[in-house]
Parts: sequence; C-alpha cells; structure tokens
Amino acid sequence: MQTIDKILLACDFSENSRQACDYALELAKKFDAKLILLHVINEPVDLRGFYVPHISFEKLEKEIEEGAQVMMEKFCKTALQGYGNYETLILSGVPYEEILKKAEEEKVGMIVLGTHGRTGIDHLLFGSTAERVVRTAACPVLTVRMV
Repeated sequence: MQTIDKILLACDFSENSRQACDYALELAKKFDAKLILLHVINEPVDLRGFYVPHISFEKLEKEIEEGAQVMMEKFCKTALQGYGNYETLILSGVPYEEILKKAEEEKVGMIVLGTHGRTGIDHLLFGSTAERVVRTAACPVLTVRMV
C-alpha cells in the first residue's frame, strides 16, 4: 500500500470544496500528511480575434489570478482550523489535467475533491472533472458529494 504523506485537495472555493476540505483535513491529521490545496483557473476562452473594447487580456488574467489568491487565503483561514502543514497552489489550465499533473509531480498519496453530481445534459455539456480524475489518477481518489 502506498503511504499517504501528501494529500492533494482540488478546490474551487464552493461549499462543496469546503466539505471536501473537511475530509482532506481529517485525513491529513490522521496520517500526519502535508495538505496541498490546488485551485485551477480554467483557461479562458480566447477572444483576441474579436473586438472587445477596453480589455487587456494580460490584465484580466492577472486580476483573475489575484482574485483567486485572495479567495484561497480566505478559504484556508476558515477551512483549515489552524492546521499548519499545508501549501497552496494556483495554476491555469484544464482543471482535471492540472490536478493529475500536480498529483504526479508531488507524488501524492491521495487526491480529494468535491463533485457537483451533475447528471443528464449538464454532465454531457460540462463533463466531470472528478470523473476524469478518478478514471486516470495513479493514486486513490476520494470524491465528496454535497449532502
């Protein structure tokens, strides 16, 4: 059995992520593991070929990243309850790809993430990050659904 000395929590700052964080935090405490909180900024649609007045894409991307950093700090402050063995990462890209890549780079023992439980047309249109991670991750994955 693979040791669980690092746990990757993928979070989008939703209530569902908060619930997943509760599980990840409890596991991190039990295994004395480092908790890696990862937020992935979904790659924005490229509108550079269209006329969009008064928008600098570099500035927009920077503002999105700064906003995500503020949200991450707030999330950690309220969700981690003083747990000190953690690090935060904010990356841009396709969420499931970045989650899997970071899990492999860090050699995590487990991935924890919330799932929105979409079904039907929502699932077809938006896909499921959790489902893609579960299917292809090299380590155990705990998905947490809102109750």
